[in-house]
Amino acid sequence: MFDEVVVVAMTNYNKKGSYSFSPEQRTELLKKATAHLPNVTVDAYDGLVADYARNNDIKVLVKGLRALSDFDSEFQQALANRKLNPNLETVFIATRAENMYLSSSLVRQIGEFGGDISNLVPDAVLDDIAYHLRKD
Repeated sequence: MFDEVVVVAMTNYNKKGSYSFSPEQRTELLKKATAHLPNVTVDAYDGLVADYARNNDIKVLVKGLRALSDFDSEFQQALANRKLNPNLETVFIATRAENMYLSSSLVRQIGEFGGDISNLVPDAVLDDIAYHLRKD
């Protein structure tokens, strides 16, 4: 769909203080998970995504949707982002049906109790995530 993709580890201020991984750790996990994709780069940013896009000449923001409940919040964010950066479009991509229930909170809860998360996270980062969640 895109010649080049930039995956950006952002800070969600609604979740600040409840992250299992630091921004640096999340960036490294994303790099490992996407290492097999030559057109993907990973970055981190602590600010407005509209500003990041403007500063990096990004014209399209891709957001994933798991359920209708995601759409309401993501649509509001898309409208705000367009107000902040009129050159930024948002494209929504629906998840596969088998992943609709998946969330970081669910992975964290299963992992903290030593449950099997192998079918919930990419193989490239499975050991790192499982170890980190079990040791906390």
